[in-house]
Amino acid sequence: MIEQPTRYGLNVEVDLPYADAVARAREALAGEGFGILCEIDVRAALKEKLGVDFRPYVILGACNPPLAHQALSAERDIGLLLPCNVIVYAADAEGKSVVAAIDPVTQLGVVGRDDLCSLAEDVKQRLARVLEAVAGS
Repeated sequence: MIEQPTRYGLNVEVDLPYADAVARAREALAGEGFGILCEIDVRAALKEKLGVDFRPYVILGACNPPLAHQALSAERDIGLLLPCNVIVYAADAEGKSVVAAIDPVTQLGVVGRDDLCSLAEDVKQRLARVLEAVAGS
């Protein structure tokens, strides 16, 4: 079940090990027209930079080119708010993972342009479908 535990994100906890959840998230994002522009392995970065151990955790910078083009055409500086981040991390319970996505309605809401509301809603629905697909709903 998709939840919105914060005002800026949607998430779902899944009965999948971390690596499987990452693979399923990538697949579901592609199914909704999103490509991965960047990927940050948070665990590896924290180990390398700080010497600390952290749970498996990845940030996927997802972009749907037609929707990004639409947003950038409407507001050139909106690139400061792109791409849509999707995170996957190992949950506290063994064999479970959390997959979460930014809420684009909240994210693009800071721009203060009513004409972008429908675009933000479209992206939110697509990301919600991604989370549903990862959960197997």
